Amino acid sequence: MSVNVSYQGSDQTLKIAIDGRFDFSHHAAFREAYESAETQISSYEIDLSETSYLDSSALGMLLLLRDHAGGADAKIAINHCNDDVKKILKISNFEQLFSIT
Repeated sequence: MSVNVSYQGSDQTLKIAIDGRFDFSHHAAFREAYESAETQISSYEIDLSETSYLDSSALGMLLLLRDHAGGADAKIAINHCNDDVKKILKISNFEQLFSIT
């Protein structure tokens, strides 16, 4: 399990990729990934292509990111979800808060 961070494009998109289970064990690394950004971030991409599972603490971490990024005005995309992860996000009504693919 790991959290990988990269910057993309001239618009300063911060990409955070989660490998393995997205649960409370990722809390510190996930929070540090977006709080330690050295430049102004205009949008965020959460890459869940290698994420096998997420729990309620992961949902809470995504909400904390949303608050940090500006709340309702935040540009956050959750991408490359497998069917199980997408189902959890959908049941939690996260499609109303985030762009999910």
